[in-house]
Amino acid sequence: MRRAHLAAALAALALTGCEKHEFEPPDRARQVAQADSAFSPALFDSLTWASREQRLQTGNEVYAAHCRKCHGPLGEGATEYARQRGLEVPSLVEPEWGYARDLEGARRRVFTGHPAGMPTWGVAGITPREIDAVSVYILEQLRPDGCAESRAGVREIARFSAGRRPRPPTQ
Repeated sequence: MRRAHLAAALAALALTGCEKHEFEPPDRARQVAQADSAFSPALFDSLTWASREQRLQTGNEVYAAHCRKCHGPLGEGATEYARQRGLEVPSLVEPEWGYARDLEGARRRVFTGHPAGMPTWGVAGITPREIDAVSVYILEQLRPDGCAESRAGVREIARFSAGRRPRPPTQ
C-alpha cells in the first residue's frame, strides 16, 4: 500500500515537472531600471589611460563593435538595421541630443540602455573602461561640437568602418 502511494506521488510529481514552461524575459523597462540601480559614477573614478589617443582608439573600437549597427558609422541614427527592427534610434550628433555635453549622463545611458531598445551594455558585458572610452569618443570625436578635432574624428570613423585603422589625432 505504501509503495502504491509512493509510486502515485512520484508519478504526479513527474507529470507536474513535464508541464510546458514558457520563458519570459523581464520587460525592457524593468531591465533598464535594474541596470540603473547598479550604475554608479564611482565605477569610473579609478580609470586611467596611458594617453588621450588610447582612450579615443578604444572608444572607436567599442563604437564600431557595439554602437554602429543602430547609430550608424557617423552617429546619425536611423540605420537600416534599426528600421528593420522598428527601433527609433536617436542621432548622437544632433545639437539637441540630451547628453551632448554630459559625460556622466552619456556613461549612464550606455550603461543602463533605454526601454525603447538600447541594450543595457553595463550589464550585457561592456566594461566600465569601455563605457568610458566610447562615451568620450562620442562626445569628443563623433559630435561636430565636441572639439576642434571632431571633423578629423568623423573622417577616422569612416576609415575604421572601411577596415582601416584610425590615425591618432594631430596635436
